[in-house]
Amino acid sequence: MGTIYFSYFESAIGDLLLAGDGEVLNVLGFPGGKGKRRHQDGWKKDDSVFKEVGKQLSAYFAGELKKFDLKLAPQGTGFQRQVWKALQDIPHGETASYGEIASKIGRPLASRAVGAANGRNPIPVIIPCHRIIGSTGKLVGFGGGLETKTFLLNLESAAMALDL
Repeated sequence: MGTIYFSYFESAIGDLLLAGDGEVLNVLGFPGGKGKRRHQDGWKKDDSVFKEVGKQLSAYFAGELKKFDLKLAPQGTGFQRQVWKALQDIPHGETASYGEIASKIGRPLASRAVGAANGRNPIPVIIPCHRIIGSTGKLVGFGGGLETKTFLLNLESAAMALDL
């Protein structure tokens, strides 16, 4: 991989790290929780690279955007990328369980592996891992913390209620 550019986006859930090669987004990092990420030495700060990402994130946090249209390149195993692709098919304002995603990708007994892949999602919010809940309907772990997960789900529910 060549030069990695980064920027921080001010959002309703804190400053989000954005990183990528200038063409695609590889990383979105939370400001806190176990998914907290900061830029690495050697990365180059360049806010201009992420204008479209920022525009779409702003619209999302304003309740005006339901589906992101960005070039993404999450780094992971084939299985992880398959899970992350399935997450993007969960409609805005809806949720799914690990088991439902496992079945969707043709691996009905792999709900724990789906959970592990969900937890390794390098582009949360845009690849909506916050839409995954436990099979009982309970909120389960989230890299940005359960408070952030609750915020995102409520944001999407409010947008659905207003039919934006």
